Amino acid sequence: MNIIQATIFGIIEGITEFLPISSTAHLDITRLFLNIPATDFVKSFEITIQLGAILAVVFLYQKKIFNFSNTKYGIPVFWRNIIIAFLPTGIIGFVLYQLIKDHLLGNTMLMAITLILGGVFIIFFEKKQEKQIVESNKQNIESLSMRELLIMGTTQALAVVPGVSRSLSVIISGRMMGISRSLVAEFSFLLAIPTMLSATIYDLYKTGFDFSRDDWTALFVGFVVSFVVAFFVIKWLISYIQKNSFIVFGYYRIILGIFLLLFFVFY
Repeated sequence: MNIIQATIFGIIEGITEFLPISSTAHLDITRLFLNIPATDFVKSFEITIQLGAILAVVFLYQKKIFNFSNTKYGIPVFWRNIIIAFLPTGIIGFVLYQLIKDHLLGNTMLMAITLILGGVFIIFFEKKQEKQIVESNKQNIESLSMRELLIMGTTQALAVVPGVSRSLSVIISGRMMGISRSLVAEFSFLLAIPTMLSATIYDLYKTGFDFSRDDWTALFVGFVVSFVVAFFVIKWLISYIQKNSFIVFGYYRIILGIFLLLFFVFY
């Protein structure tokens, strides 16, 4: 993988990581169109550069992340809740790691189907369910209940299937429980920190850091570019969700899924 290709991957990752359209699917689609084989390094690359986008969250939310004033039993309530929500994903990801890397990542047909189904679900939810939601008055992550945390954490685990979208799973499940759009979006951003950090560290450990100098250069470029792009996408998304629904993303997923399905059948 050369620097130009790594830059393209970084841009795609930065744009798609926090939108409900599946960054994993978009990275794999990018790989297909750049005609790059799905080697172990490429799969590790796609996992690792996601951490660059997550670093943008740390930068934007540093005041909340490093605020340890609200504690219970000596543990910051903010981080206690984030870790509780992360546990289902962490356990499932650990148990199914080899299955995910060997059989799910790079599965074009599976991505096409999940993109389409996810798009249909978004449209149905926004048109039928969103209007019926009774919104709670919870204002911060510390106020979320154990039930809410575990439900959102468990639904996030569905994103081990390429095309499902981690952010979509968290946001929709949170909205169904009445959590405000702004809070559930913020929670999906912050929940990504332990999720992607653990995924990256575990994947690098399993691969034994066995990369060439060019591979490390590509990783660095993809990481930095995804960080910069994600920084601006997050700021835009926070503003967007205050006034708009996710329907446009639903239609986008369906169109992309159909296109990918046709590509799989006829290519």
